Amino acid sequence: MEQTLSRQEASDAVSDLGWRFLLGTIRTSVPVRSMAQGAEMAACAVAACGDSADRHLCADVRAGRVVLTLQSLDQAAVTTRVIALAHRISGAVREAGSRTEPETGAEAPRSVQLLEIAIDALDAAAIRPFWKAVLGYADEAGADGPTDPLIDPVGQGPAIWFQPMDQPRPDRNRIHFDICVPHDEAPRRIDAALAAGGRLVSATRAPAFWVLADIEGNEACVTTWQGRDG
Repeated sequence: MEQTLSRQEASDAVSDLGWRFLLGTIRTSVPVRSMAQGAEMAACAVAACGDSADRHLCADVRAGRVVLTLQSLDQAAVTTRVIALAHRISGAVREAGSRTEPETGAEAPRSVQLLEIAIDALDAAAIRPFWKAVLGYADEAGADGPTDPLIDPVGQGPAIWFQPMDQPRPDRNRIHFDICVPHDEAPRRIDAALAAGGRLVSATRAPAFWVLADIEGNEACVTTWQGRDG
């Protein structure tokens, strides 16, 4: 029977394969030399998934890499089937002469990641319909409540979520980016941001997220899956 995995279980199940757990998905990158080879690797991943590809696999094909994302769209989660598909894809990619990797470390252009936009709201239920309409967004599976996050139904744009406020905060930005990175990439990403002139606003919720800001006070959070249970 297909089961939903915890964050720790999902991460442990795929880290050695070159995948990383990010916000209810697992993601990897396949290095390629051209768009043509990228298309071949994407087709290889689709074939490895078989009939499960349509409801589980997303592929972004570029000239230098193919980014593959796996998630059960029906459950908006990583399941035992998702893990099995990751194993099949990694094996097929390896047989085709390439590899699945998270692109972490200083040598890589950028690690795999997911971007979210957080909107501070006094009344999330009141503003959520506007953002759903203006972006053409939709509810995530099993999350259609008045304050639940919104997702791009075609999987191209970042998710939107609403952070509750208890009083107006006119002295700070109300919209910020959450950059979810592999748990083993977060320290390097934070160090790079600080070296580039940023400052650490708060680490009280680390390793779930660190709040950073530029020199004008505009905030962004570097987030990981860790520290979100309990």
